[in-house]
Amino acid sequence: MPPRFSDSPNARSKSITTAELDTHGVLNRHSTKHPVFQVGVSEDKGSRRTMEDAHSFVVDFDNIRGQGFFAVFDGHAGKHAAEWCGAHFHESLLTALRASPGVPVPDILNETFHNVDESLSRMCEESDGKIHSGCTAVTAFLRIEDADGQQDFLPSPEGSPDPEQSSDSASSPHNSSSENVTPPPSDDAKDTKKKKDSKSSSASRIKQALKSFGTSSISNLISPPTPRSLSPAGSRKNSADGLNIAIPPASSRRVLYCANAGDARGVLCRAGKAVRLTYDHKGSDKQEAKRITDAGGFVMSGRVNGVLAVTRSLGDSSMKEFVVGAPYTTETALCEDDEFLILACDGLWDVVGDQGAVDLVRGIQDAQVASRKLLDHALSHHTTDNVTVLVIRFKHGPSSPA
Repeated sequence: MPPRFSDSPNARSKSITTAELDTHGVLNRHSTKHPVFQVGVSEDKGSRRTMEDAHSFVVDFDNIRGQGFFAVFDGHAGKHAAEWCGAHFHESLLTALRASPGVPVPDILNETFHNVDESLSRMCEESDGKIHSGCTAVTAFLRIEDADGQQDFLPSPEGSPDPEQSSDSASSPHNSSSENVTPPPSDDAKDTKKKKDSKSSSASRIKQALKSFGTSSISNLISPPTPRSLSPAGSRKNSADGLNIAIPPASSRRVLYCANAGDARGVLCRAGKAVRLTYDHKGSDKQEAKRITDAGGFVMSGRVNGVLAVTRSLGDSSMKEFVVGAPYTTETALCEDDEFLILACDGLWDVVGDQGAVDLVRGIQDAQVASRKLLDHALSHHTTDNVTVLVIRFKHGPSSPA
C-alpha cells in the first residue's frame, strides 16, 4: 500500500502524548517519571512558507527500560521524505536490530540508513516522480549494554519477534544496499574521541563489508565504559497491557550511538563542554567535494551540481549518484559528566555554535524548556530555515525503574 500523506504542504510528526512511566513503545510518547532521561522537543517553520522538518522519539525503545531512540529529519524539495522518516525510520532500525542481534550497532545504523534511502527511492518511483523530496537526518540510539557490548540480560526469544513496537506502528524489512563512499573524519571528533573500525565477526560479515566497502561506521569511544545504576537485577516486568518491559541489571552501561547524513547535528554536553557527535556533510567540505567530482559530478557555489547544499541525505533519488545516504556514525559510552544531548537541524546551527547552544541551556533542568529556549534563540537571531530541536537530558545516580 502506498504511503498516505495529507494534502497540507507542511510535514507532520506524530502527535506527542504523555504517560506516567510505561510508553509501550508508542512513537512520540513522553514518560513523565522515567528514571533514565527526559525528552523535550520544539519546532517552528520560521520565516519559510512551509514546514518540512519532522522529528521522532521512542522512550524505552525495543521495550528495554532506559533505551531510547531520537531523531530529527530536515526536509527539502517537499515534505514527504522527512514526514515518512519521522513516522517509519525507527521501525526500520528496530527490524534491523532484531534481524541481526550480533552485529555491531554502527553497522546496523548504516544498514538502516541505506534501507530507508531505498524505501524513499521506491516511493519516488511509484509516485511517477510526484514525490521527489529528500531530507537530512540526525539520529541517536541510547542503548543499554553489558560490559562487553552485548545484552545478555535479555531472555532468549522463543521465535521470530514481531518488529512492531505498538499497535499503531508497522514496519517491513527492506533489502540493504551501500554506496562506495567513506564517511570523512570530523575535526571535532579527532580531538575528543578515539576512533576504531567495526570488526567483522564471521566470513559472511567480511563479505558484507567488502560489499559496502567504505561505508564502515566510525566508532568513537569518548570515555571508558561506566556502569549505570538501573535496577537491582535484570528482569522482565509486565505492564498493564501485558507488554514485557526488560529491566536491565545495575551493572549495565549506557552507550549512545549517533548517525547522521547531511548537516543536521548532534552535540553532547560533557561537563559543560560541547562535544560534536556528527559530521556536517556539505558541498563546502573538501573531502565531500572530491568524492562528488570523482563520481563525475561537480560542486558549484557550495552546491552539488549547483543544486543541493548537502552532500548526503535520505531520498533525493534523482541525485543519488552523488548525494548518498551513507551516514557518519559515532559510539559514546556515557559517564556521570554527560548532562544532555542536543539534536537539531541546521536552522539552529546556522545561528549558534555548538558551545553556544550548550551554554544557553546548561542551567535548565527541564528538557522541554531547554528545547524551547534554543528554538526561541534561533528565531530571535533571524534564522532563515525551519527549526526543530530535541533535547535529551540524562539522569544520573541510583534509580528505581520498576
